[in-house]
Amino acid sequence: MQLHQLQPKTKRIKMARVGRGGKRGKTSGKGMKGQKSRAGNSMRPELRDMIKKLPKLRGHGKNRADTVNNERAIALPVNLTALELAFGAGAEINPRSLESKGLIRIRGGKSPLVKILGTGTLSKKFIVSGCKVSASAKEKILAVGGTVA
Repeated sequence: MQLHQLQPKTKRIKMARVGRGGKRGKTSGKGMKGQKSRAGNSMRPELRDMIKKLPKLRGHGKNRADTVNNERAIALPVNLTALELAFGAGAEINPRSLESKGLIRIRGGKSPLVKILGTGTLSKKFIVSGCKVSASAKEKILAVGGTVA
């Protein structure tokens, strides 16, 4: 092998040279006028450190929807059809029993909020406790002789 036959294993990463015409145009992503828009700009370290000490914007962060509603517990939905298939008649249904049957998954070591929804029909009676129950599901559970606590 000779020197002219050597080939690099990986492609060379080319840094984008900003502010020289081409696709970016006009200010080339450097904003308007000022020290930081000029070529060859480098701020003095002590000035940069001073700027770092200034308080940032406080509030809800970038995505307000995530940060405002992140305390709200979201219930895991379980339909009556799933209960009908997984449990026998007279079974006690709570978050732990739903987890043992594989209908829900426990995260963080504590049982999550569960809501039983009224999709499907019910022929067995169940004892439901520790779960939220929709109005239609409650109606169907009580109609077959079950209880909702």
